[in-house]
Amino acid sequence: MDIAIVLYDRFTALDAIGPYEVLSRLPGANLRFLADEPGPVKTDNGILTVQVEHGLGELEHPDVIVVPGGPGEVAVRAGSRVLDWLRAAHQTSTWTTSVCTGSLILAAAGLLEGKRATSHWLALERLGELGAIPSEERVVYDGKIVTAAGVSAGIDMGLALAATIAGDTVAQAIQLGIEYDPQPPFDSGSPGKAPAEVVELLRGRSRHQAEPEEAVAG
Repeated sequence: MDIAIVLYDRFTALDAIGPYEVLSRLPGANLRFLADEPGPVKTDNGILTVQVEHGLGELEHPDVIVVPGGPGEVAVRAGSRVLDWLRAAHQTSTWTTSVCTGSLILAAAGLLEGKRATSHWLALERLGELGAIPSEERVVYDGKIVTAAGVSAGIDMGLALAATIAGDTVAQAIQLGIEYDPQPPFDSGSPGKAPAEVVELLRGRSRHQAEPEEAVAG
């Protein structure tokens, strides 16, 4: 089973690494990171660089596609080989997935027209403008497309997909193996739960960015 995680400059690290930690543990998984061209790809904070060994042309028909989000998605949506690759690869994929604002890339490629999908909560309005039917759910299935909400939701999406592919027991074993047992110190992980001043803090940052979409983490 070929799994492709598509990277681009200024992607959010956990958007890609969360699903990677889960899906790479599936029996028979052959997981590869792909980029427009092989070479270094920087994350959104510029601190971490991932050395990608494979270009898009080296895996044209993966079984599973994962598209992370991040500020760099704005440039990808504006026009890139990634969009053309996604359109072609989606035709033969078993599952096409995204994390956070990666769903905006899927939408820009024309894959989410009229489909239910999710994204980072700050990007849901934009997702609707791109033709999708926005959902506030953490993981959304619509046919063979699976989208996850912001950043950390990629782990949940990976586990849900692992259960669909290999069964609950395998997925639970993967969850135990990575000891994914969230017990955060705050219950502020969604706009419906976070204090109003925290929600407005993030909204304010978004409004004051030169490109508002770049305020979204992933």
